[in-house]
Amino acid sequence: MFVTASKETRLCMSLAGRPGNFGVRFHNHLYQQLGLNFYYKAFSPSDLSAAIAGMRSLGIRGCGVSMPFKEACIALVDEMDPSAAAIDSINTIVNTDGHLKAYNTDYIAVAQLVETHAVPRTRFALRGSGGMAKAVACALRDAGFTDGLIVARNEVAGRALARTCGFEWQPELGAERPPLLVNVTPLGMAGDQAQVLAFEAEAIEAADTAFDAVATPALTPFVLQAQRFGKRVITGDQVAAIQALEQFILYTGVTPSEAQYQAAAAFAREPV
Repeated sequence: MFVTASKETRLCMSLAGRPGNFGVRFHNHLYQQLGLNFYYKAFSPSDLSAAIAGMRSLGIRGCGVSMPFKEACIALVDEMDPSAAAIDSINTIVNTDGHLKAYNTDYIAVAQLVETHAVPRTRFALRGSGGMAKAVACALRDAGFTDGLIVARNEVAGRALARTCGFEWQPELGAERPPLLVNVTPLGMAGDQAQVLAFEAEAIEAADTAFDAVATPALTPFVLQAQRFGKRVITGDQVAAIQALEQFILYTGVTPSEAQYQAAAAFAREPV
């Protein structure tokens, strides 16, 4: 069912340094399936404060927040849901009559995927120290992972994240060969880093599980190498689909059926 835009149409958006099409296609597909008078658009803001102020003043209902804005948005909202406050990282903002409340649905997605893929609670190395890295590290900690290594060149942020979660920090992986490798950096993302492996091939071959938080493309060099070695793989587009569903429910108050969710996720993954 196609809903014609009108003055009653409610807008939702996303803010990212490198906007992708996944969220746009996922949300708009569900709006159409469910006959909801909503429209979703992705932006790359040149002025984050102005973008959030515009959300408030224009009555934009929801906003997805991606790298590199997940922490910078904290000072711009009115309230932090426990899902965001616990890890000081935002990926979702809901506007209710000018009141902006922040959430983190990335955390929920990671926790679900670790369970559904039956990932053993072994030692892991997580590359990254930004907002998404916080969500992943905290989700792993709360899922029972106790032996973790944060790999980050930014010593201040890396040490802080390691300290928060009770893990170790190193600037590089070095000779470490942990069973679980997690990439939460732009390495492998479409653009100038598209061909960069997040971890050396030797480390990937020695691992049991590869988890890449990059959503676009889903098949990053890291994921493809892990698949060639026959490893258990979790991809960023899986994270994107689950967290997008949680956002959709927060924005609209409507819970799609499993079939509707799967159809939207499949549509969002199709090449444009």
